[in-house]
This record gives sequence, structure tokens and C-alpha cells, in this order.
Amino acid sequence: MTREEFEAAVSEGLDLVPEDLAARMDNVVVLVEDDAPAEDPELLGLYEGVPLTERDHHWAAGSLPDRITIFRNPTLAFCETREEVAEEVAVTVVHEIAHHFGIDDDRLHELGWA
Repeated sequence: MTREEFEAAVSEGLDLVPEDLAARMDNVVVLVEDDAPAEDPELLGLYEGVPLTERDHHWAAGSLPDRITIFRNPTLAFCETREEVAEEVAVTVVHEIAHHFGIDDDRLHELGWA
């Protein structure tokens, strides 16, 4: 799967987020990187930032956007078909967006998203 095709899968995953939920996302960017960090090379996605539940009135002063990064090569290595890639990307996108909303891995696991 080319990078362009993978980026399209990420875009399609974002399109699955309900509009009312997407409208509540604040100061966050979604990126695609080929490789995960060296310390966790099998990582499929990563949220970096301050969850909405932890922001206060001081937060906005000069804050950079939160980052959701979806890692292409680990996802491709994890999946066998294009359909599996599309499904895994959608799950990973939802998982990382949940972190933006302050939902931790334990709760995601309870909800069946981890």
C-alpha cells in the first residue's frame, strides 16, 4: 500500500468519527509517519498533547496543537490485506481521538477499542 493510499485510509477513518464528536476536537492535528518511535517500533498510533479533560484557562496561551500520529509501516506489517489495513487504521484513529478526549487505555479496553 502506497503512502497516498494509506493517507486516504486515515482520512476515511477520520470520516467515521461522528460530526458532533469531531466538532468537539480542539487544537489537534492528525499526521501519518512511516515509522514508529525506535523505543516502540510496533506502535500503530500515538496521541501527544493535553487531553481536553485536563485543559484549563491557562492551557491555550501559546499551546501547540495536540498530535495524533498514525504509523504506516507497523500497521502494514500487522495487517495482511487492504481491508485489514482500513479496519485497523479506523480503530487506531478512534483510539487516539479517545485519548484526546481524556479516555485512557483501561477504559478503551473496557469499551472494546484497545
